Amino acid sequence: MSEQSVLFQIDSDTRVATITLNRPDKLNSFTREMHGQLSQALDQAEAENARAIVLTGAGRAFCAGQDLADLNFTPGSMSDLGELIDAHFNPLVRRLQATPLPVIAAVNGTAAGAGANLAMACDLVLAARSASFIQAFVKIGLVPDSGGTWLLPRRVGEARALGLALTGDKLGAEKAEAWGIVWRVVDDAELQHAAAQLAAQLAQQPARAIAAIKQAMRASAANTFDAQLDLERDVQRELGASPDYIEGVAAFKEKRAPRFEGL
Repeated sequence: MSEQSVLFQIDSDTRVATITLNRPDKLNSFTREMHGQLSQALDQAEAENARAIVLTGAGRAFCAGQDLADLNFTPGSMSDLGELIDAHFNPLVRRLQATPLPVIAAVNGTAAGAGANLAMACDLVLAARSASFIQAFVKIGLVPDSGGTWLLPRRVGEARALGLALTGDKLGAEKAEAWGIVWRVVDDAELQHAAAQLAAQLAQQPARAIAAIKQAMRASAANTFDAQLDLERDVQRELGASPDYIEGVAAFKEKRAPRFEGL
């Protein structure tokens, strides 16, 4: 029987799906099989009408990136890393960026290599105080992948991004928060509870607006200011005709909690 390297559960009340990378003895590093199981878990979250996703790791690490033991290092027959990235890592980070659901990375320990960039591909990052982020690629002669060369400079600026990528130095959770990688740092024992609370809060928000906010924020990286103003106008026009806007305004006027629909 194959290892269950990704665990899935959904809270029937909050509609929060928790996806746990489950190879703790290997610091939750990725194999091809694990990629398949994670894809299935994301499918399941959508199929079961989740309203938010928490992505975390089992044990003392969030994710150490690619499991090098899963690659072919036979002399003269090395694995094609481009094929691996094209088939697995790029579709994963694209999917996390594109999903209309809010995705929270609950970083419980080391996030190294592609694991660090996987966390940044999520919408919000909560980190345990003991967590760390490492752009470890240079130490094995590689460049940051899984979106790292795009995500990192936009989070921390070019100088800090280059420093992290060129040295491969460890960045602690509190400095990662100060630099803009992490939304919030919490004590280790509070991480999962804090992630569940934040996800439950997001799950109660209007799903159409959550999806549109993600879309608009991501589009701003490529748009001119004028193009972004036009996008905001168009999205606002669509949302302004939605049942959630009508419900939100009615709830505000009636001084009650809104009851938003799903997508």
